Amino acid sequence: MSTDGVAAAAGVRFAVVGNPGNRRVTLFADAVRAAGLPGPRVVPWADVLRQGAAHFTPEEIVRVDSPGEHPEVDRLLRGDLEPTRVEGSARWYAGFTAALRGLLGGVRLDDPDELSVLFDKRRCHAVLDAAGVPVPLSPTSGMDGAPVRGWDDVRTLMRTHRMPRLFVKPAHGSSASGVLAVESGGGRIRATTSVEMTADGHLHNSLKLRRYESEREVAALVDALAPDGLHLERWVPKASQQGRATDFRVVVVAGRATHVVVRTSRSPLTNLHLGGRRGDLDAARAAVAAAGARWTDVLEVCERAAACFPRTLCVGVDLLPAVGWRRMFVGEVNAFGDLLPGVTGLPGSGAEGLDTYGAQVAAVLRGPALPAARWPHRRSGAPRAPAPAA
Repeated sequence: MSTDGVAAAAGVRFAVVGNPGNRRVTLFADAVRAAGLPGPRVVPWADVLRQGAAHFTPEEIVRVDSPGEHPEVDRLLRGDLEPTRVEGSARWYAGFTAALRGLLGGVRLDDPDELSVLFDKRRCHAVLDAAGVPVPLSPTSGMDGAPVRGWDDVRTLMRTHRMPRLFVKPAHGSSASGVLAVESGGGRIRATTSVEMTADGHLHNSLKLRRYESEREVAALVDALAPDGLHLERWVPKASQQGRATDFRVVVVAGRATHVVVRTSRSPLTNLHLGGRRGDLDAARAAVAAAGARWTDVLEVCERAAACFPRTLCVGVDLLPAVGWRRMFVGEVNAFGDLLPGVTGLPGSGAEGLDTYGAQVAAVLRGPALPAARWPHRRSGAPRAPAPAA
């Protein structure tokens, strides 16, 4: 059914909090116009952060998009750090969550409390675990998780929880910024990461993966990252495709898994901007079937993860298939994980022929009254993410 005319007559108007000209904002605006609606009102993140608030009319449907990829916004959130610096994620998180509380009025496609959980890996892990979603073991999960003040704590937790291989993640990081894939054995420690430590001890993001081969170097990295908060997870050995470690980015819209990208890499980090490549979805589905599992069950794990955040329309789930393709673990749930250019909806998803942004617009137009009602395909009884601690 065409939404042209019907939606316009109903007075549907979108607004988006984002960075004007950013590809995310542009793609979403294109999707809104493709549905026969006026382009969304764009509220710049820079204005929100400078003014401390933004106001929306009761009728506006408000999407919050990523504040990334904008030097001034980054400075307002993290202070006068160079844009490539890894440090400052705790300050970024405090500024971002405060700004969310300053968005007033309108009908939200996300929930500020849920976004605050999604951007704290420790709290997000605990919410997923409590809901029975399969996640890697983590000693830092939740508000009562083990503190990580530096490398000595990491070393102790590795021994206590028998984790010779683990991921060390900044609690408020994204896009693999500051992530270390740490391996130990035979008296040696090494870490694979995109972090470059300069001679002055500062940490910078790089598009080139590096391997640090001594415990002294790894300890220096962890000690520099620890003040912003760290989250530890057991390293799940991933299934492979053509000899490359493989995982999935699965976008869930209105409770239904709609878009999937297979990511493969020769390194532990599969992020496409770090040299990962898109893999073969049909081959991955065949591998799941050959292992005696069902593809629908794979997608259902992602939908269960998304159901933990029932007041957020869209999330991107990073799903880790273990060696053998039968067991799946949720590694991350991303609030802004819908940037999959050129990928259209899965057959039977209700998003066929639509990109991730078109699928979200379509879900809003066919959905129930907002904001309190659940989305059309949400499972009932999903736990809500807890509000942030005072």
